[in-house]
Amino acid sequence: MKNYIVILLTLITYIASAQSTRKYSNEFMNIGVDAAALGMSNAVVSQTADVNSGYWNPAGLVHLEDNQLALMHSSYFANIANYNYIAYGMPLDDRSAIGISLIRFGVDDILDTTQLIDDQGNINYDRISTFSTADYGLTFSYARKLPMDGLNFGVNAKIIRRIIGDFASSWGFGLDAGIQFENKSGWKFGIMARDITTTYNSWSIDEDKFEQISGAVEGQNQELPETTEITIPKLEIGMSKKWIFHYDYSLLAATSLNIRFEENNDIFSTSFASVNPALGFEFGYTDLVFLRGGVGNFQNETQIDNSEDLTFQPNFGLGFKYKGIQIDYAFTDIGDQSAALYSNVFSLKIDFSIFR
Repeated sequence: MKNYIVILLTLITYIASAQSTRKYSNEFMNIGVDAAALGMSNAVVSQTADVNSGYWNPAGLVHLEDNQLALMHSSYFANIANYNYIAYGMPLDDRSAIGISLIRFGVDDILDTTQLIDDQGNINYDRISTFSTADYGLTFSYARKLPMDGLNFGVNAKIIRRIIGDFASSWGFGLDAGIQFENKSGWKFGIMARDITTTYNSWSIDEDKFEQISGAVEGQNQELPETTEITIPKLEIGMSKKWIFHYDYSLLAATSLNIRFEENNDIFSTSFASVNPALGFEFGYTDLVFLRGGVGNFQNETQIDNSEDLTFQPNFGLGFKYKGIQIDYAFTDIGDQSAALYSNVFSLKIDFSIFR
């Protein structure tokens, strides 16, 4: 009985919302990519300039000098859920570039015990099967330099695919747009608007299987959830600057403001919008070894006594780059300062110039 309820609630949690906007639809697309960026608490919208720009701000793809490939893996919830990412970017000419990336967030080999007990009440373990629930985000990116010196723009077209075994699945589509600007003194500015047209997801539910599950919950007459959800737009604004010391040492400092057009637990929140700041830095030595840190995810969390405490998420990262190959590591939520879970993230970036 518990397993029927678990699957039923999973379906309702993923799908229910009846032609309305949802605060947390397609949240797997907001986790982030690239251990280098995660180590800086995602404060990279203004200075991202490699293949991972397709995710953070597609305008940064114009800085590609050769083809690049990126890979990332991370596990969540004691390795129950896996988060994987692959991206490829290439310059078209000296003024434009394209990219493609794929994100998968999934839980595999979930036990389906809805058929464990037959019509006669007999338990048959051979009737147990497994299924997976997975979210996919495929993004196509294009970037171009504008006639104004230092100003670039980029756009993303996203295809979202979400699957819950053979119980339910959905398709979604959305657009992002971003710009970057660097002035003559080296200050960089960036704006990234996600889901600018709202990302639309349309679910298809196997009604026979839903009837089978909902009918197993005694005393409840569950109705089929509505099958449309819309992801509301989000905005990220950032700035950064890099300093060079004694030719060999560099310091990059960056900040960003993440804006959601909703009221939530962010440190600054109104009925119109909520703002969550992030700060990050990167210390480099001879463009070979990098030490990164950052703080973000500031939340006003309600305690048992109804008081509010301010929590935040510190991050730490290391990087190593040699002849076009870059390996990065990020450790998030140092010191358990927020409700977010600890994560160890690894990523790899390959610049194809090493093969030339």
